[in-house]
Amino acid sequence: MSALYITIIAALILLIIFLGLLAWAIVSGQWDDLETPAHRILLEELNENRK
Repeated sequence: MSALYITIIAALILLIIFLGLLAWAIVSGQWDDLETPAHRILLEELNENRK
């Protein structure tokens, strides 16, 4: 039974860590612009092919 308590506590600690990382990513603007990186990759490939 003590292994169950340890597992639950470990899971709660991991949950708090992941929620903290998610909150940090949202507040710092990590998901503000999802389109530009995809277009940038395509434009870099076009520029490399022209050289």
